[in-house]
Amino acid sequence: MAGKIISVSSVNGGVGKTTTVLDLAGIYSLMDKKVLIVDMDLYSGGVAVSLDVKNKKDIFMMIDSMANNRFTTLKDYVTAYNRNIDILACPRDPREAMKIESRFIPTIFDLAKREYDVVLVDTHHVLDEINLTIIDYSYMTLFIIINDLVNFKNMKSLLSIFKDTDKKNYLILLNNSRDTGKDYTSIYDIRTMIGGNIDYTISRNFYIKNIDKYVMNGEILTLNKSINTFHSGDISNMKKMALDLIDDRHRKEDI
Repeated sequence: MAGKIISVSSVNGGVGKTTTVLDLAGIYSLMDKKVLIVDMDLYSGGVAVSLDVKNKKDIFMMIDSMANNRFTTLKDYVTAYNRNIDILACPRDPREAMKIESRFIPTIFDLAKREYDVVLVDTHHVLDEINLTIIDYSYMTLFIIINDLVNFKNMKSLLSIFKDTDKKNYLILLNNSRDTGKDYTSIYDIRTMIGGNIDYTISRNFYIKNIDKYVMNGEILTLNKSINTFHSGDISNMKKMALDLIDDRHRKEDI
């Protein structure tokens, strides 16, 4: 059976998107699923840096090989993190990011689905042609919002577009751990403001004060035993979210 493309996106920057991608990768890894993280935050992606991975190849090199008939196999361009998680890194040079064309994205996804159970795509928050193509070719998209009025306004605009186009294969995560001082709006009021449901929440208790320590060590939070112990509630919610994202029964068009 082909793997699932799960994209993680947002309507604003700074919502904890990359951290959530890595947390999901850790959870799928614990389920013994083969995971590929594709860093499509092309200009400022931080997956390889966050995991302290010294990659020699990246997505630009892969696409350049495809465009010039040099491409052989996907494994030549990915870098292993552990036995279950591989990374297809973003370009190290932003000038190369400008050369990446959206027409190659479906081909990359098709190749990845043949070799991995889950393909997690970290995106940027601008809905340009590349991001729209990623969302269109994703099995599910997880949108992350924080407790912020501008965030709510932008999410409402996006959901209006989804309703007009009958797009339903997305879920919404409210990340209260990103800014623990902004939790003044209730879930009910947020639903009213965005005109849609909040499918999952990460509590403010999941705020990790010394998160830089884990980044310096290239560690995924959900693979850390002490974090799993002390933050069992949020970890349990993330596990449910991870399962729902790849489960047909939880796609909105089936509800």
